[in-house]
Amino acid sequence: MHKPTLSWTLSFFCALACCQGTCLHAAAPPAKPNIVVIFADDLGWGDLGCYGHPKFKTPNLDRIAAEGVRLTNFYSTCPYCAPSRASLLTGRYQFRSGVTRNPTPDAGINDVGVPASEITLGEAFHAAGYRTICIGKWHLGHKPEFYPTRHGFDEYLGILYSNDMRPVQLIDGEKVAEYPLVQATLTKRYTERALDFIRRQKDRPFFLYFPQAMPHKPLAASEAFYKKSGAGLYGDALAELDWSVGQILATLKELGLDERTLVFFTSDNGPWYGGSTGGLRGMKGNCWEGGIRVPLLARWPGKIPPGHVSHEIAMMPDLYATALAVAGIPLPNDRVLDGKNILPLLTSNAPSPHEAIFSMQAMRLNAIRSGPWKLHLQPPPKPRIWKPEERWIDPRGPDGVTILAPYEQAHPSEYPGVLTGDETKAFSLFDLATDPSEQHDVAGKHPEVVARLKAFYERMNEQVGALAR
Repeated sequence: MHKPTLSWTLSFFCALACCQGTCLHAAAPPAKPNIVVIFADDLGWGDLGCYGHPKFKTPNLDRIAAEGVRLTNFYSTCPYCAPSRASLLTGRYQFRSGVTRNPTPDAGINDVGVPASEITLGEAFHAAGYRTICIGKWHLGHKPEFYPTRHGFDEYLGILYSNDMRPVQLIDGEKVAEYPLVQATLTKRYTERALDFIRRQKDRPFFLYFPQAMPHKPLAASEAFYKKSGAGLYGDALAELDWSVGQILATLKELGLDERTLVFFTSDNGPWYGGSTGGLRGMKGNCWEGGIRVPLLARWPGKIPPGHVSHEIAMMPDLYATALAVAGIPLPNDRVLDGKNILPLLTSNAPSPHEAIFSMQAMRLNAIRSGPWKLHLQPPPKPRIWKPEERWIDPRGPDGVTILAPYEQAHPSEYPGVLTGDETKAFSLFDLATDPSEQHDVAGKHPEVVARLKAFYERMNEQVGALAR
């Protein structure tokens, strides 16, 4: 297992020793909190009942919102998979770690992965005495040196990349446990492993990172949920994902861990076909709001007030800084961290800690959000509009041999986001306070805002360029 850098390790133990030294004659400190991060794949901002979806039923996720907090302006740093995961697990924009594209075995992209120099959440928690597990989609490298078990996780069960990338193998630890894999069993099997881990670790602090497969294509659900939601296969997969969350919550309560456990739920990026952006423009793969704005729910009884809603801006790397702060673990001090501790947002009406946040594609800054304003630094691509009768064959769709999942997958005519709006060019500006669907470019009316945001962009772009050289 990769070890954190020497300077960070020394500072961590010095801080820990100082903390212990002040408590030598005091009562025993309270038990360390557990951290659970449930990370959906391609789940849209509008897919949940608590975000307004009229048909998808998500009672357990709605319960987290009712008993905890819901953020309405939470962003991924990228509209696709691996870079978003890198930003969560390192607390840094993905250009700093080099994970700016998706590792893809069936496309020969095998050299991308989280480098040994990064300090992942798994490594930080493991060094602090936590038991750690990753269950589900890793997508931070599929060569052995990139495995979760080499980056701080004591256990791993899952697929090392997307569930439509061949070969779809279930990995347990570092060995292939099953191939080919019946994907209808994934959510259930992942959940069973998560519950087993929680029960085994109930007497010591743990970090459970649970990057679920659903609702990434190919969509699949077990017999208990298949064709039961009344909202198509996407609704079935969401219903089982919601059931999984409910199982986690029920087990925490049963074991008396409720008030000692902070649970996060979010998604890596916006939705694919069949999902919903909740009226936002675009979808997965572009930096319209529909591609990068995602749900964030958090629950911690006794710490997060029930029914709290924050409209402040936050982003994926913030979960890194927040989780470590909650656990009392010092942040690495030998590198740039972009994430901020957003516990004040989760618990009160505190303002955003960010002047501006960025979204990227590859090594290119694509959009910047600051206050109500959003500046597109590059024009998003125009979507192709499909008709329901048009035939579309997904080269990574279920084939009954290597990818085992239902054949009735979502069609591209089931576009998840808004398709209308002004044609966008570089440095188009939108006022999201009055125009969340990005319909009207107001750059000409607010040149001073464009200039201010361009200045943020130029400063950040210098850092991107320095690492790209």
